[in-house]
Amino acid sequence: MEIREFAREKWPRQLLEIPQLPEKLWIRGAMPASGTKYLAVVGSRAMSRYGQEACESLIAGLAGYPISIVSGLALGADACAHKAALTAGLHTVSIPGSGLDDSVISPRTNFALAKDILAAGGALVSEQEPMHKPWLAEFPSRNRLMVGMSDAVLVVEAGPKSGTLITARLAADYNRDLLCIPHRIGDAHAFGPHLFLRLGAALVTEPLHILEALGIPPREAAERGAAPSDLEDTERMVWGILEEPKTRDEILRGAKGAASELLTALVALELRGLVKEEFGAWHRL
Repeated sequence: MEIREFAREKWPRQLLEIPQLPEKLWIRGAMPASGTKYLAVVGSRAMSRYGQEACESLIAGLAGYPISIVSGLALGADACAHKAALTAGLHTVSIPGSGLDDSVISPRTNFALAKDILAAGGALVSEQEPMHKPWLAEFPSRNRLMVGMSDAVLVVEAGPKSGTLITARLAADYNRDLLCIPHRIGDAHAFGPHLFLRLGAALVTEPLHILEALGIPPREAAERGAAPSDLEDTERMVWGILEEPKTRDEILRGAKGAASELLTALVALELRGLVKEEFGAWHRL
């Protein structure tokens, strides 16, 4: 897919508000439709299993909403966010620290991911010339574009020396909503999220919290108790059974089909943020 100069009149509106605007941007692929909200997702390159599961679950729950996931194509949280967006059918924008030519896209381990983003209708954006190889000192500059482009910034995790701390502070500088996932007390990855939560960042434990920050109302169908229109047959069956809270055994007894299929459907509904287990019973959200 060709590299072309990104015309300034087509930049996300909020990007034009930041200081130190880039002189020029390059793009491959396509930006999302007008009216789409942008959520930047940042976190550790050495991502924990908890952080990965939280990131995947929250982004899965945004499926079907006009949201584009913005991140930096790096290892760890960036790659997790892009992959989760692709799985959920969401648009995603990657801003690598390199130029956009195939020969320099970095890190090379995520080159296939960059191709997947383009194949799914997403975009790669950079202020670097197409053949530019990345330098470590340039990454904070790249991060300002991620934050500047976005309506809100989600911090998955960040240790005491993580570059994510710099990115999160940019959210305050640019007047963007900062959202943080809580962690277990004593977890090194909790340093950043817990620091910013103490300073007033928004706590995020479910997709609804992200929708609130982005000003997107939940689906009316879900609010009325109707099943979302894009459910598979088994998912729709499980959804119907959960008109009242049920234990897992009650779900299995009340539905037709193999237990493995029913449990898979239940997990799929949970990942989309449509159902949740509390005190041993599953219920709709």
